[in-house]
Amino acid sequence: MAQKAKGSNPFTHPTFWPHGVTWLTHHPFKVESTGSRPVGVTKPQNFVLRLCYFKICNKYWGNMKNLTDFEKIIAKNDEYFTDSSKIKKLLLPSFFFYTNIIRVIHYSNKLGVNNVYNGFQWVSSSLDLLDSFEKSGVKFHFTGMSNIKKFDGPAVFIGNHMSTMETLILPAIIHPIKKVCFVVKKELTTYPLFGPVNNARYPIIVGRTNPREDLKLVMEEGAARLKSGRSIIIFPQRTRSFGFDAKSFNTLGIKLAKQNNVPVVPMAILTDAWKNGKIIKEFGKIDTSRQVEVAFGQPLSITGNGSEQHRMILDFIKQKLIEWGRKEYILLNK
Repeated sequence: MAQKAKGSNPFTHPTFWPHGVTWLTHHPFKVESTGSRPVGVTKPQNFVLRLCYFKICNKYWGNMKNLTDFEKIIAKNDEYFTDSSKIKKLLLPSFFFYTNIIRVIHYSNKLGVNNVYNGFQWVSSSLDLLDSFEKSGVKFHFTGMSNIKKFDGPAVFIGNHMSTMETLILPAIIHPIKKVCFVVKKELTTYPLFGPVNNARYPIIVGRTNPREDLKLVMEEGAARLKSGRSIIIFPQRTRSFGFDAKSFNTLGIKLAKQNNVPVVPMAILTDAWKNGKIIKEFGKIDTSRQVEVAFGQPLSITGNGSEQHRMILDFIKQKLIEWGRKEYILLNK
């Protein structure tokens, strides 16, 4: 029988299998796609085989060097709904998701440490996480994505910040259309869990202890990112919160856009499907009864001191929270 060409299927490649488990080549793994990452692989039910399966997958993903195309462009249409066929009714959706997020973070960190975590792989891992959320039972709805394409060059994306979820899924939406980076807190770049990934994607790192220093840093490094053609995502709230407090929503993004003559794109975000953890904030319960919403508003050019555009962003977020049935999240400032 003719031998398969090398690399045609990563699960049958002779260099792919760890020593001592070559006998697993006879196990009926089913690969539905041989793109930049294995998709739809039928996982073995036996516990020992399952451990080997994850080791094998991590070996394959960890050896990825360069992706040269995006697997999927979510924002090619204005609106995205989760395909209902993806939804599974799981007994333990949170457990299912966290086993997957650990898997994705593991291989992403491995690539980051080896300086090969490029934009294509960032989007690939973001899509992997989105897929894991959906298979956990969470439904997603994105609107206004055509607004990302309505201008040339980079922009500053400004939105409310509810949970870690938006930092995981926004790259899959925005980066294939506009190269993007985040303004992040310093501790997120030093965490063993997220540090290597965050550091690999050109973050603008702030301390959140000295607002004056943070302003100077964001204005200087933000200008450099924008000049290179990279858009910036900024969450002006002091910290992640389901409650939307307009008073704590600073104008840093507006100032950055004005100085560099680029538009701002409002983002309204509803990610309360991922609850805050009681011990570790990032590890809370996944609530499949809550639909995730992300809406992008019309790009705005800054005029004057930007106060009008700042008000329009606040109004956009409030309007969407009301539209999504979360009026109680809007905090009233007396």
